[in-house]
Amino acid sequence: MRKQLENDLEGMDKSMERKHSFDRKTLETHVKGSLNLDGSGQGNIKTGIGFLDHMLDVFKFHSGFDLELECEGDLEVCPHHTIEDIALTLGDALLAALGERRGITRYATCYLPMDETLTRTVLDISGRPYHVFRGAFKTEKVGALPTEMVQHFFYSFCMNSRLTLHQEIFYGENDHHLIESLFKGFARALADAVKVTGSDRIPSSKGVL
Repeated sequence: MRKQLENDLEGMDKSMERKHSFDRKTLETHVKGSLNLDGSGQGNIKTGIGFLDHMLDVFKFHSGFDLELECEGDLEVCPHHTIEDIALTLGDALLAALGERRGITRYATCYLPMDETLTRTVLDISGRPYHVFRGAFKTEKVGALPTEMVQHFFYSFCMNSRLTLHQEIFYGENDHHLIESLFKGFARALADAVKVTGSDRIPSSKGVL
């Protein structure tokens, strides 16, 4: 009887874990690692693109998610496949880690200043993928990251996580600051949206997300 109770409690604890391990391999990239929504911002990032490593480090720190991620991509071709596949894999991981999405806050907004820059991130863990991006960059690249891939990263993340995401750059001069503000704002808003409220309800009048 005692042993059965211990097994039941262990099963309940595991069912409440909001984490997911991933290992996604294509002819263009191999992305592996893990995501834990109830972590403390720990983990190692190695994408082969220095500025993307920096942005994902910023993401895990400001979200408080534990993130281990390593990618081997065809960077000899261009960074596109690596950036896109990392975003798709992280979107899949978020979707899996959230499960039925019971008790989450669901909606969140973050205004994020960074020196001369201000951005706004508004999101809904809705089950309906949609991405609105308003903003522009002045340079073609920051480090080895093409600035045109910033919007595509977030779009790809939304498609696989089934997230509704609106991002807007209000103003700013430095593209490094603009991109970092977007990643930090996304991290903070997502952390708020996945917070558990103490309720067991799915936060939708439809009863499903």
